[in-house]
This record gives sequence, C-alpha cells and structure tokens, in this order.
Amino acid sequence: MIFQTGAHSTEHERLLKCLQGNADGFAQRGVVIPPPRRYRPHLKTALEMMENAEPAPDIRSRLVETLLSGGEKDRVLLSNTHFFGTQREAFGDDCFYPLAPQRAANLRRMFAEDQMEIFMAIRNPASFLPAAMVNSSKSRISGLMKKLDLAELRWSELFERMHAAVPDVTITVWCNEDSPLIWSQILREMAGLTPDAEVVGGLALLTDILSPEGMSRLCDYLAQHPNMSELHRRRVIAAFMDKYALEEAVEEEIDLPGLTEDLVEEMTEIYDEDVFAIQRIPGVRFIAP
Repeated sequence: MIFQTGAHSTEHERLLKCLQGNADGFAQRGVVIPPPRRYRPHLKTALEMMENAEPAPDIRSRLVETLLSGGEKDRVLLSNTHFFGTQREAFGDDCFYPLAPQRAANLRRMFAEDQMEIFMAIRNPASFLPAAMVNSSKSRISGLMKKLDLAELRWSELFERMHAAVPDVTITVWCNEDSPLIWSQILREMAGLTPDAEVVGGLALLTDILSPEGMSRLCDYLAQHPNMSELHRRRVIAAFMDKYALEEAVEEEIDLPGLTEDLVEEMTEIYDEDVFAIQRIPGVRFIAP
C-alpha cells in the first residue's frame, strides 16, 4: 500500500495525471492506481473516526474492496496532498504538519496486514509558506507569521517524528525543486519498477519550464540517444534547462508580509542543510538528482 502526499499542489496534480497515464502499463505489473474519487471520501471518514476510536474490524477489507473492486493487485497507489493535514493544518508549534505522525500511525493500523510506504515531496520553506497560505485571509496570515519562528522550521524534524510513529514504514522523500530532473525515477519508485523500466510522462514537468524550441530539441536529442544512463539523462536535461528555461518558470516570486530578502536567504541556507540531515534519518530514502 503506497501513500503519496506532497508539498506542492501543482506538482501533485501533475504526478496524479502521470500515474493515471501509466495505469495500463502499471496494471500489467500488478500495480493499481484507483481514481481518487473512489477512495478519498472513504479514507477521510475512516481516519476521522480513528481519531477517537479503534478502527472497525472489517475496515481494511471494506477499503480494499473499494480500491480494487474485487480484483487482486500487488501494489496500490493512493495520492492526496492532504493525507497529513489541510493547508490550515500545515503548520503548528514551529513545525510542519503536526498531525502527520498520528495520521501515519492510523493509516498503519488501518492496513496492518500490508506493507506500507509513504512518498512525499518537500520544498524550500520560504516558498512553501506563501503557497500554503495562498487562499488564507490576511488576518490568518498575519497571525501565523507572528506565531511561527520561521528559522526553526525543519522538514527533517517532521520525518523524525513520522519515523518514530511508524518505524517499519519506508518514507521516500525528494525536493520539489529537483522534480524536473528526477520525475521518471519518482514514477518508477512509486510503482516499484526497475531503474530501466519505461514510463509515460517522464518529461511532463519540463513542458512548463522549457521554451517550445528547447523542449523540441530535448525530445529529439533523447530520441537519438535512447540507451543513455539515468545519470547521463539528468545531466542532459540540466544542460537544456540552463539554456532553454523560461525565466518566469524558474524564478519564483515570494510575496508574504514579514518574509524579507535576508530572511528568505537564511531560510534557504537552512533548507539546504536540512536536506542533508533528512538523508541521515533511519527509514527515509531520499531521491537526489
């Protein structure tokens, strides 16, 4: 049972679309990707009930029946940006997703008979903060900015709490900023495929980043060199991004009261250091470019 969440709603939507685009090919390998509308309401209700009571004895069998419609598969991929909390619940007590450890533990209890994995993207807190507050009122933004110590926010702290809550669950993490380079690997890892397995949509994120000319040239180059290694492929993509990236696509404007240029720089440095700390946490597998 694979649960995917993320720190970037646009990326999550693209990932879900790519997973669904691979549904037929993955199904041949025993991997099923149920439509979100089939399971999200039921899973949400079950998790809410578990906050105050033990799960019903037949909760797993009922959910599996909903997910698989009576069939059998080796791997099930479930995706939701809000497994560990809504935008309003993304911050608390100077930490990310305070509800995440309990939510993960409840999912583990719900699917106690199954092997469980969690996949999650992170991003620079300096850009994640404005994105998570995009629909918030001015009063909520003001209150949260006064409450949070932004220099204390650490993704590593979140994964330490999650590992303590579900020590037998592998947590796979990657940086949203690296996604265009590692998109194919993310899809393969989620589906449990070998590094050389073909996937649909491996270049999906690049269509928003590269100019039409750059995208066309990249596709031509990759088609002419089909046997290059994954590392070589990433270097090629990086080179094309350097030359053909659209300025408005790679430069993110950060506009939030209290986020000064100096604070953004400090938070970015802390984030870079925190990424290394994440890679040393037991039970966490980090996908690097």
